[in-house]
Amino acid sequence: MVLLHKRLTFVIIAYFISCSMSGFAQTQDFSKALFAQYENYKEKAITHRRFKHKDLIPLIEKLPFEKQVAGKSFEERALYQIKLGTGNTKVLLWSQMHGDEPTATMALLDIFRFFQAKNDGFDELRQTILSNTTLYFVPMLNPDGAERYQRRTATEIDMNRDALRFQTPEGALLKKLQDELKPEFSFNLHDKNTRYSAGKSGKQATVSFLATSYDFDRNWNPARTKAMQVICGMSEALQSFIPGHLGRWNDEHEPRAFGDNIAKWGSSLILIESGGYKDDVEKQFIRKLNFVAILTGLQAIAEQSYTHYQLATYEALPNNDRYLYDLLIRNAEFNYHGKAVVKDIAIDLIEKNNKSATGFTIKSVIEDMGDLSTFWGIKEIDATGLQVKPLADFPELVKKYALSKEAIQDKELNLDEKANFVLTKGNEVKYVILNGQIK
Repeated sequence: MVLLHKRLTFVIIAYFISCSMSGFAQTQDFSKALFAQYENYKEKAITHRRFKHKDLIPLIEKLPFEKQVAGKSFEERALYQIKLGTGNTKVLLWSQMHGDEPTATMALLDIFRFFQAKNDGFDELRQTILSNTTLYFVPMLNPDGAERYQRRTATEIDMNRDALRFQTPEGALLKKLQDELKPEFSFNLHDKNTRYSAGKSGKQATVSFLATSYDFDRNWNPARTKAMQVICGMSEALQSFIPGHLGRWNDEHEPRAFGDNIAKWGSSLILIESGGYKDDVEKQFIRKLNFVAILTGLQAIAEQSYTHYQLATYEALPNNDRYLYDLLIRNAEFNYHGKAVVKDIAIDLIEKNNKSATGFTIKSVIEDMGDLSTFWGIKEIDATGLQVKPLADFPELVKKYALSKEAIQDKELNLDEKANFVLTKGNEVKYVILNGQIK
C-alpha cells in the first residue's frame, strides 16, 4: 500500500511538472512565432521615436475597436481609451506617461494590428485572450510631454511622482481609470537610460521588469506575487532573443509613484522598462521585443499559465546597474610635459532636441578618465600603444571634416567637455574621435 501511494505521488508530481513544462514550451513557441511574424503587424506609419499626438490620433481613430476620449491633457489633447475583449479579467495598459519614453506606444500600435488580423495561425490565441480578458489601453498618456519630447508634462511635473496630489489631469485620469475599472492586472510601460547594464556586465539591459513594491518593507502579497509570476513568463520568452540583456528594476518603494500606489490599491502592477540595444537608436528592435513581451504576458494572464513560477526565477534576473558608457577608450597614452600617462576615456552621447522636437543633434561629454577597467563601453576602442593628440595638429582632418575653430580649440581633454581628438601610432592616424563618435 505504501509503495502504491509513493507511485501515485510520483505520477501526480510528474503530471504537474509536465503541465508546467508544456505551458512553458507553448509560451516559447508562441513568442518565437510572434517574433518571426512581427513585420506582418508592425504599424508602418511610425518609424521613429519623436512622433507626436497628431501622428497617433488618426491611427487610433481608424481602429475597429470600442474607443472613447477618456480625458484631456493639460493642453487639451485627447487621451483615448481603447477596449478589447469580453473576459472577466480586466487588464489596464498605458504608455508614455513620460513624454520622451515612446517605445511601448509604438508596440501598442503593433498589438492593435495583431488583434485585427486573422487566418495567420494566431486565431485561437486571440480568441483565448479576448474571451478571458477585457483589455483597456491608454497609449501616450502624456501627449504634451511627447510634443516637446520631454519627460515631464506641460506644467513641468513628473507625472509618475503625482500619485498623491493628482495635480496633472493625465495622472488624475489614470487614478480615475484604476478606481472605475479595478483592473486585476496593470501594465506600466516606460523607457529608461540606454546605459543601464544587466547587472555588473558589459551588456545593455535592453528590457527590464519590475513587480512594484507597495510598501517600504517590500513585502509580497498575492497581487504583487501574480505580477512577478507573469514577469517570469515574459522574461523567459525574451531570453531567446536577447540572452543576457534582461534586467530587474530597483524595487525601492517610491510613495509618490503610480506603479507603487497602483500595487497598493490592489492591482498586479507589471512595469516594463525599455533600455538600449546596440545600433538601435530609434528603438525599432526594442519595439518588437515589447510587442512579443506584452502579448506573451496577456497570453499567460488569459490562460493563467503563470501560476507555477517561483520568486527565485524572478530574483535571478540581474539588477539594473550603471556600468556602461556610450564609448570607452581603453589604455590611451597622454603626453603631460613629456611624460606618458595611460588613461581610459569614457564618453557619453547626449541627445539635444531640435526646435520642433522632431529630431535631435548629438552633444558628446567626456564623463570620466583614469582607470575604468571595471566599466564597459557600448562601443569600445583598445588604444594600447596609441597616443591622444589634438585635432588642431592635423590640418588635413580639419579640412576633411570642415571643422570649426570651436571643435579644434582644445589642446587637452577635459572632463565635462566635448570629445574631439585623434588617436595615433607615431605619426599614423588610427582613429578620429569627432564629437564623441568614431570617424
